Amino acid sequence: MAKRVLQDKYFKKAKTEGYAARSAYKLKELQERFELLQRGNRVLDLGCSPGSWLQVAAEYVGRPGLLVGVDLKPTAVNVRCECHTIVGDLNALDYDALIELAGGKFDAVLSDIAPNTTGHGDDLVSAHLCRAVLVVAEHVLKPGGRLGMKIFDGAEYHDVVLETKDRFMQAKGFKPDATRDVSREMYIVARGFKGKGLDT
Repeated sequence: MAKRVLQDKYFKKAKTEGYAARSAYKLKELQERFELLQRGNRVLDLGCSPGSWLQVAAEYVGRPGLLVGVDLKPTAVNVRCECHTIVGDLNALDYDALIELAGGKFDAVLSDIAPNTTGHGDDLVSAHLCRAVLVVAEHVLKPGGRLGMKIFDGAEYHDVVLETKDRFMQAKGFKPDATRDVSREMYIVARGFKGKGLDT
């Protein structure tokens, strides 16, 4: 069995280029393939620690854009746009307060949240987290908005993709090159949010 390489090329590249984590390159690839972010967007990043996705998002939304990050851990990164970070649980968010902080509903919701892995039922916990992300998105995302969220491939992966398709015009799974080969990480990317409460 091959020894797991923790400090791979993306880890080293992140250190060299000043990103908080190698996960920056996953969002960069999602952006290149699916254009989740546009200049001037309002973006909500759920599970934002250690901040690499906020760093990448800031590059695309630019100074006119606004970022809000939420995580159980305090997160601090320097970015070249307005950025607010909140210590909190995505299951207990005040949606109205989030929208007020952002100055309106969000253009995109991102999530790189992963469960604390145990090797048993990690995929089920990941699916549960994704469903929680979808609930948040339903409340704070503007019609036509976009979504990118991590999920572990497993028993409920296809169900969560279908549940995402119910809420968006387009949704699909994707595995970025920056994801380790041995990882079960996938990403669900979606465009064209139908709006809260709309029939599918």
